[in-house]
Amino acid sequence: MALVDRAVIRVQSGDGGSGAVSFRREKFVPKGGPDGGDGGKGGSILLEVDPNLANLRDFQYNRHFKAGDGANGMRKQMFGADGLDCVVKVPPGTLVYDDESGDLLADLIEAGSRTEIVSGGWGGKGNARFATSTRQTPRIAEQGQKGSSKSLRLELKLLADIGLVGFPNAGKSTLLSALTKAQPKVASYPFTTLSPNLGVMRLDEWTTCTVADMPGLIEGAHQGKGLGTRFLRHIERTKVLVFVVDAAVADPSRELEILMLELEQYDQSLTGKPRLVVFNKTDLLPARARRQPKTLYISAKTGTGLDQLRKRISRQLKKV
Repeated sequence: MALVDRAVIRVQSGDGGSGAVSFRREKFVPKGGPDGGDGGKGGSILLEVDPNLANLRDFQYNRHFKAGDGANGMRKQMFGADGLDCVVKVPPGTLVYDDESGDLLADLIEAGSRTEIVSGGWGGKGNARFATSTRQTPRIAEQGQKGSSKSLRLELKLLADIGLVGFPNAGKSTLLSALTKAQPKVASYPFTTLSPNLGVMRLDEWTTCTVADMPGLIEGAHQGKGLGTRFLRHIERTKVLVFVVDAAVADPSRELEILMLELEQYDQSLTGKPRLVVFNKTDLLPARARRQPKTLYISAKTGTGLDQLRKRISRQLKKV
């Protein structure tokens, strides 16, 4: 499935309820004191990590979220009910920014964790709170505090097990389709993949792993060329990198060198990630083409070498 990895949403916390102005009115109590209760607190905006979500697709259609308002205070010092919180579910790996200031507000990774992004307004105090020995019949109460609104920019950094990295037309999408049941767009022109695609690969009877096909990189990607750094960030949280190189190009070793350099210049820590190198499209090579020792040659199109690739991926994940 194509990944939606960016979204902007508007959130609004609830207003606090107003305090009540009220006095006791009971039989045989002609001069009852103040008994106005406090208003309830407005609901807050909470973000919750849902491991069942894989992208930000839902926010393409639902962009506005509002929490409930607190109820007003009542007589007999009864407090108003608090407003209901609004819980917005996001996938693991979501970064939350204030869209106006650009400040990072949260980095949401752990499944089930919740973070309050916008707090609800406090309820106002009722007149019972203002009674003193010298002011026994206060006729004042506080208004509830208004809620707050924010524009949030959500960005997803994939938490995939395997990331397929390579030049445009290296055959990454075909490989993803061959390894998993994903059906990414496959074509003969560069930059067919415009957003990361995800699939689930079965390693054995009990074990599966997620595989992400990253859009093609070119020389200068770390400076924003081609599809730029927008998709390089997804590689940061991928456990194992699989460099997919077109074995049929004039100088495949040079392409691999460029890919390594781009990752290093984007973020030097990426060079320490576990990685595999596979030379794809061996079906296009002459039968007696010279091959490098200890290098895995595959053909995603014909299936040659895929079982061996699965075994190597499994060993790398166990090490991680």
